[in-house]
Amino acid sequence: MKANPKPSILDITKNNEYEKYLYKCLAPMPFRKYRKRHEYLKIAIPKGFRKKLLIFNREVIGQIEYAPAEASGFPISGDKVVVMNCIWVLRKAKGHNFGKQLFADLMKSEKSASGFATVALENHWSPWMKKWQMEKFGFKSVDSVSVMHKLKHKEERFKIHLMWLPTKKNSKPPTLSKQKLLDGVNFCTAHPLYHPEKAKLREIFEKC
Repeated sequence: MKANPKPSILDITKNNEYEKYLYKCLAPMPFRKYRKRHEYLKIAIPKGFRKKLLIFNREVIGQIEYAPAEASGFPISGDKVVVMNCIWVLRKAKGHNFGKQLFADLMKSEKSASGFATVALENHWSPWMKKWQMEKFGFKSVDSVSVMHKLKHKEERFKIHLMWLPTKKNSKPPTLSKQKLLDGVNFCTAHPLYHPEKAKLREIFEKC
């Protein structure tokens, strides 16, 4: 990839030109307005949901999406807490600190937040949203739960962490509903904790 000193970060929340990225993210999957994502966006956007793309050499190579806790894709609660649903930079674009640029843009845009939260994984088979990756942004684990997937990699235990980065003095840490988390998430089909409708299960994970 050729060097370019001026990557751009674009808020596409209400940008029709990039509408497909509100649904398909960077995963190699066809664009479609699948029902659960559409329902989530319909509720979340009016409450402050944002999705941004990082464009480099005219190519979309990174993304970040976030929302106030009450509009998050995760069962996280907290006063003035902003939750990062995901952050992703394509492997071919590694080495330019694009992830740090996306996260810095988030922090700059949400200066009134008491802090930032997200969910991270430990010992999960996916390479995405790892605990150590979130720690590089300054997050620390404040709670966790050990689970097993009921359909994939059965009997393989992994941890789901509630990660927290306060930005105000005496900010109160957020809380995570572990019971609701067992349902999985439905805001993104590419997320490691996604609960596919075809599974026909109430809970996709079980505590262990």
